[in-house]
Amino acid sequence: MAQLRSFIAFGIAAIMAAFCVGSPAQSGDPAAIQQKLTSHFKLTKTTADRTDIVTAGDVVVLQKDVLMMCSADSPYPYSNSYSNGVLSGNQKNRAKNALKSFGHGFIPVVGGGASADAANNACASRKFVAGEKFWITAVTAQKDGIVVSTYSDPYNDVRFYGEIKFPFQKDSVPPTDDFVKTVSEVITVQPGDDKGGQGDQDNQQQPTQAPAQAPAPPPASYSSIAPPQPPADAPAISLGQTKDQVVATFGQPDKKAKVGAKEVYYYKDMKVTFTASKVTDVD
Repeated sequence: MAQLRSFIAFGIAAIMAAFCVGSPAQSGDPAAIQQKLTSHFKLTKTTADRTDIVTAGDVVVLQKDVLMMCSADSPYPYSNSYSNGVLSGNQKNRAKNALKSFGHGFIPVVGGGASADAANNACASRKFVAGEKFWITAVTAQKDGIVVSTYSDPYNDVRFYGEIKFPFQKDSVPPTDDFVKTVSEVITVQPGDDKGGQGDQDNQQQPTQAPAQAPAPPPASYSSIAPPQPPADAPAISLGQTKDQVVATFGQPDKKAKVGAKEVYYYKDMKVTFTASKVTDVD
């Protein structure tokens, strides 16, 4: 009887231990992480063929080297993963996509049999390094991680897109806030300057709110008053200027967007529209 009681107690202890081992997997919720990231990054909406932006979201800044993206006309995005502080392209996944792309008119080359050979085919790719900027188009929850979809501005009239997978470590879902911090190691929202601009306006308006003072007595002779000095020349944009001329005067824009045949540069206080690389409108 004593042996039976010992056997039962051992069995109960084993069951409880197994339950405790499985419990950490429930420490987080993929859906909650997806919702948190979607609210953290304002998503950008693109056209169905990925050739242009319909609604611009937040511009994000890459914090790690190297992020791979495929040209927007590729049927599959370039897949990347982030683990243990390292961002890397998924060569095996890209090789599979390259082989699938055979039916889309692309011919994958697998010389030497290496996955890297196929990975570099079926799409024109580009390496993005830390400090470069792009957009986020989707955040997708999977059972083993979160996938963030990326989309770039045009480079020589070519846009690029890709994916970054943030896998859950050891099949466990971390707390939401911890996971958001992990994502922020790779991408962060570009700091906005809207508040700063509003602060400048407030400072400019401040003198008008000062207490009124008694008017000064008129001068004895108005002929002794010096004429006002003309204001210093301020940089201006003229219709017909090129992109290089505008950038040379005002620097790189905060945002760029392509609308049909037109391209728009967004600065802090103005919007410049180019058609055929020449200024056609300034707001």
